[in-house]
Amino acid sequence: MPQSLKGKHDHGPLKFPDGFLWGSATSAYQVEGGNIHSDWGDLAGLACDQYHRYKEDFELAKKLGHNAHRLSIEWSRIEPQEGEFDQSEIDHYVKLLKYLKKLNMTVMLTLWHFTLPMWVADKGGWENGKTVFYFERYLKKIIPYIGDYVDLWVTINEPGVYIYETYIERVWPHAKKSLWSQIKTFLNLASAHKKAYRLLHQTYPAGKPVGMANNIMSFESFHKHSFIEQLAVSLNDFFINHLFYFLTRGTHDFLGINYYFHVRFKHKGVTPLPDSRLMQTHDISDLGWEVYPEGIFDALTDLSDDIPIYITECGIASTNDDRRNRFLLMYLQEVSRAIRSGVNVRGFFYWSLIDNFEWHLGFEPRFGLVEVDYETQKRTPRNSARVYSEIIKRNAIPHDLLKLLGHGIRVEDVLKEKIEE
Repeated sequence: MPQSLKGKHDHGPLKFPDGFLWGSATSAYQVEGGNIHSDWGDLAGLACDQYHRYKEDFELAKKLGHNAHRLSIEWSRIEPQEGEFDQSEIDHYVKLLKYLKKLNMTVMLTLWHFTLPMWVADKGGWENGKTVFYFERYLKKIIPYIGDYVDLWVTINEPGVYIYETYIERVWPHAKKSLWSQIKTFLNLASAHKKAYRLLHQTYPAGKPVGMANNIMSFESFHKHSFIEQLAVSLNDFFINHLFYFLTRGTHDFLGINYYFHVRFKHKGVTPLPDSRLMQTHDISDLGWEVYPEGIFDALTDLSDDIPIYITECGIASTNDDRRNRFLLMYLQEVSRAIRSGVNVRGFFYWSLIDNFEWHLGFEPRFGLVEVDYETQKRTPRNSARVYSEIIKRNAIPHDLLKLLGHGIRVEDVLKEKIEE
């Protein structure tokens, strides 16, 4: 029997490996508020005011059972003007990271999560090769202060998404239509990752794992025997899922995978190229993104190469919280299946801990395990936060509970009874 099928009909709990990291993720600009020096300006306004409420949020994550947390620091706060570093902001991030460690949380820190200082953007942003130098200079300044409180480093977040939203969809700052800009940005981000990787290992030769977080998509053809559709699948898989890793090979102690999307290609025979579309044949999120748990299994097995993998983001925008419960259970079932198939998955970070500013989509999408009332800044854990907490506590999910998903039964009402110790 193939290894991937073993245990498929086992009705015991789906156990995760000892030491598995369970957490959630945020990014600085999306939650901090009061950021006026980045290229996004003050569009997020107060956001979730986590700049002042980080203790409350971290304590909440700890109370919910999380043993790890992924977050980022904001370059534009630390270096608001070229070559001028704000020591008070450095001290702020030191206090913040110290507090996470005080709570005995494993810290995964992202060094660049989409935003740039305005002065960097004014010089061309990542299109300008000198931005790689500016980024490395910034890291040399900040790493000695924060490095003792970081366990896992993520150099950059989703280079492909940054390029797509800026140069293809053109809905992010400095948007323009330019293939050459896309290429330069991609290559400069790859160079920035490699320089950051080497700098971090020079600073911590004993080893603090370094990786990056890439947006990975699940691709398939509509017709299994269509050569054109299969070619589209192969090309998109390479360019979107593998190219950045390929250009930066040898500089990954782990792979960070952000998974949200499933795409199917369909050739109608009218044009030489097939249409690509985000699938909506199953349940969908409030953003119209398909709930397709099998896709995360495909992504994990596709990228498995004897290197640790962390799922650095995976989540759903929904005001229907039982949909989020079902999302968690179905996706974690597929993560478990990938682990049993031999993929070295070391952790899962749900996006996100709290509702936040979702870039050009604003505040309407609700991804959080914890609801945020933006008028009062009150935090209220959703039932899905408690369901996730129960799974973490047991480091397992049960098959019995998964069988209930199609019967309209509220997950949180039966979870405690169904999970076996």
